[in-house]
Parts: sequence; C-alpha cells; structure tokens
Amino acid sequence: MSQSITFKDTIVIRARPDTLFRLALDPRRREKWDPSYVKASYVGEEKLGNGTQVRFKLPTRLLGLSFVAKYRNFQAPTRGGWESVKGFGPVERLNQNWNFKPIPGGTEVTLSTDASVRYGFVLKPIERVLRQMSGQSLLELQRQVDKQGAQLMEDTAREYQQKQRDDQKAAKKAGKKNDKTKT
Repeated sequence: MSQSITFKDTIVIRARPDTLFRLALDPRRREKWDPSYVKASYVGEEKLGNGTQVRFKLPTRLLGLSFVAKYRNFQAPTRGGWESVKGFGPVERLNQNWNFKPIPGGTEVTLSTDASVRYGFVLKPIERVLRQMSGQSLLELQRQVDKQGAQLMEDTAREYQQKQRDDQKAAKKAGKKNDKTKT
C-alpha cells in the first residue's frame, strides 16, 4: 500500500512571473541553477508545454536516480508542473507544480509537491528529502534572480564609470584646445 506526501512552500521573489516561469520550468535553464537535479533534458521535441516529456537525473546524494516526467497544467506565465511517467526507486509517483502570482514588487512563487512512496518505512526519509529539495529549489531560484540582477547592476556601474572617464578625457582635451586658442 502506497503512502502519500503532500506539501507546499511559498516565497516572494522580486522578478516578473514570466522570467520565473521560464527559469523554473525550462529543463535546460533549471539544470543550470537547481542543485536538486544533475541533468534535465527534453525527451523528443524541445517544446515547453502540456504533454512534453523531460528526463531528470538526481544527484548522487539523492541516489542518482533518473526518471521521466510529463508536463501538465501549463498556463504560462502563471502556472505549470510535471508528473513522473512511472515510478523510480522507492517513489511510485512524483508531481511538482509551480504557481507564479504577480504581487506589487515581485511574484509570489508557490511550489507544490505531491508524491507516493511504495513502502511505509521510507515515507519519513523520502518526505525529508523532498522538503529539502523544494526549499532548496526556491532559495536557488531567488539566488539565480538576484545573481542576474547583481550582474546587471555591476555591468551598469562599469559602463557608467567608463562614461565618466571618457567625459573627463573629453573635458581635458576641450580645456587644452581652449588654452591653445587663447594664446
């Protein structure tokens, strides 16, 4: 008899829902920032939408298991999720759903996890691992957005400093030209 695990985690992130939607649900982007997955890739057609299948590989600390999931409940950019196609390891079924609710100053992101495990004795350890993965995914999503913002700020500051240097050089040259014309 299978045992169920269901929970939700919510965080507010200062970013637009469409940006977060793509980061969280596009497997190529997700594998770059989410340490809960070593590999994430499309199976067949590379199209983000209902019915598309994706292969996920978990890190060694999570037994290195692989599974195929099918995207469902897509309504870009407000929600989307996937469900495992068949069981893997002690997990019979795993669903993950993302909701992106725009609020003033950002987006409220809710990650819902629903799973069934085959054996009762692994219920608590699997639940602990899934809760850790969920929390870590939300924190890393926040860090990814902050990193992009920090890089943009750094690039903008560098461009501003370069513009100031160029303006100062131009002012010096203009000052020297004025000095030569006065003599």
